[in-house]
Amino acid sequence: MRATYIQDVQEWVAGFNFSTEVQVRFSETDMYGHVNNTKVLTYFEYARIEYLKALGFHFNPEAGSKNMLVVADIQCDYLKEAFFDQVLTVFVKTASIGTSSMDLHYLVKNTKDEICYTGRGTLVQLNCETGKGSPILEEQKKILLGK
Repeated sequence: MRATYIQDVQEWVAGFNFSTEVQVRFSETDMYGHVNNTKVLTYFEYARIEYLKALGFHFNPEAGSKNMLVVADIQCDYLKEAFFDQVLTVFVKTASIGTSSMDLHYLVKNTKDEICYTGRGTLVQLNCETGKGSPILEEQKKILLGK
């Protein structure tokens, strides 16, 4: 495994507690019949939102939230191709938390339990009114870290 954010693959994989499934749509494939590289980030996005919702986070200004999470950076490592109509399981976990940011890790497996993609990305919590960083509360940190 070449990803610098993974030290021990087995230990890293064992740390995931949340997952959701996606089914590869035809429109997500390229002319070679496999998932287009840009679509994997869409799978990360979908799983990230489901993960945060499952933890009780709702960043919707219309629902009264004063904060939003934005992606500051994202990385994907492509290890195995996925194809139309395959069901993929996308795992998400919180790797670390800063003052107003968090680093999430992603793992995507196919139905044969093979790792297709891994990834990581930093999210920053911003105040919707000021556009500046907003601290992640201690209670939120505990939830994100599973404590």
